[in-house]
Amino acid sequence: MAKTTLVFGLLLVILGVVSYVGTGSQHPTALIPLWFGLALGVFGFLAISPSEGRRKLFMHINVTIGALGFIGAVGSALHNYGAARSAGVTPDYTALEAQGAMALILLIYVNLCVRSFIAARRAREA
Repeated sequence: MAKTTLVFGLLLVILGVVSYVGTGSQHPTALIPLWFGLALGVFGFLAISPSEGRRKLFMHINVTIGALGFIGAVGSALHNYGAARSAGVTPDYTALEAQGAMALILLIYVNLCVRSFIAARRAREA
């Protein structure tokens, strides 16, 4: 699962860079997926370990980062959309698409982690 984490971290880094460039490099908040991707990458790299305890620790840190990122991306997208609509302006669809993409990537990642954790527990119990 640690190598999968590195792939998802890379996807978030790419999303952050593309979002930042797509906004004309004027909105530094478009780099938020990049920071989540870097965090996943660092802890994913640390999770590549022969020590089961170390691997479990860093994968639990990663799934927590993923869950917080998912909640933050969904919350931010809903807040920004609602604020724009209530102000009577058109929402920034570029930002909404980036937040939606980040939320989707992290939802898939957290789902894969939870399934992996369940499978590991069942294997230990058997």
